[in-house]
Amino acid sequence: MTVLALVLPFAIGAFGVALLLAAYRLLRGPAAPDRILALDTLYINTMALLILLGIRFGTALYFEAALVIAMLGFVSTVVLCKFLLRGDIVE
Repeated sequence: MTVLALVLPFAIGAFGVALLLAAYRLLRGPAAPDRILALDTLYINTMALLILLGIRFGTALYFEAALVIAMLGFVSTVVLCKFLLRGDIVE
């Protein structure tokens, strides 16, 4: 049994727990900046989980999905932060 076969299920489980904790902070966050940070953490953990699943199943489809989530997550974080700072998005 290889080291990857031992570590990969543990890493997938750890990122699954991190997703649950970030979702809890997103729903119960005391303020809007906390919720935006939780959303940012949520998409980063989702990317990591998809990459681990891509390694586990040996397919490139998971890597492409992680790339799309990375692009959309970055743009959404920037837009939400701009909305909090200025109150509008379009200049």
